[in-house]
Amino acid sequence: MARQRSLWLTLTLTLALAATGCSSTQKDAVPDEPPEVLYQDAQERLQAGNFIRAAELLEAMDSRYPFGPYSHQVQLDLIYAYYKQDDSARALANIDRFIRLNPNHPNVDYAQYMRGLTNMAVDYNFFQELLNIDRADRDPAYARQAFADFRQLLRQHPDSVYAADARARMISLKNRLAKYDLAVAQFYMKRGAWLAAANRAKFVVQSYPDTDTMKPALEIMADAYGSLGLTDMANNAKSVLRANYPNN
Repeated sequence: MARQRSLWLTLTLTLALAATGCSSTQKDAVPDEPPEVLYQDAQERLQAGNFIRAAELLEAMDSRYPFGPYSHQVQLDLIYAYYKQDDSARALANIDRFIRLNPNHPNVDYAQYMRGLTNMAVDYNFFQELLNIDRADRDPAYARQAFADFRQLLRQHPDSVYAADARARMISLKNRLAKYDLAVAQFYMKRGAWLAAANRAKFVVQSYPDTDTMKPALEIMADAYGSLGLTDMANNAKSVLRANYPNN
């Protein structure tokens, strides 16, 4: 038995070393080429959608030529390559580094725009969209951050070429945040927490009056205040509801 275990151990180690060797040979090393050659190769990989290899080439350039003529564009391209790989951690780290070191760069608006896109992508749930499942109650921390990123872009660079898309995405994010707060108010209603429900619904009405959550939020306010015996406040919510939705 001892000899058999020894043979199994030897075989396992041999297979592990072989697998390690295969993985190292499968990953091509970045050749020692001039920066213009490496950059051209990286651009071709990006165009072809080979973002993993493009990132490897760009990482090598960023390490070998940190102050070369391609340095800033390499960092921006790396952000894009990481974003396309759904590697949000490295994308955000490189975005923050670029903004911190190059606050006055002519393409800093692109970095800020990519920050919003990256945080928005983290909030996005592929399987939820695939199955058409509405999970408005999931944590909106990344959605809030994306909204703040786009708002900062518009504040600092209102004439940016990315401004129009940022505004459109902020509308989508506002709806997402409004649905979350409405879901919280509905949760409180189900639990009979009338005051908490009324307060959260009031927040929805005040913060997102231009979204589809306005009507159900007013209905919650009317019901919650009524359950609390706050007749005047309930009637006020109902009057606002009738004024804005006469067919309600």
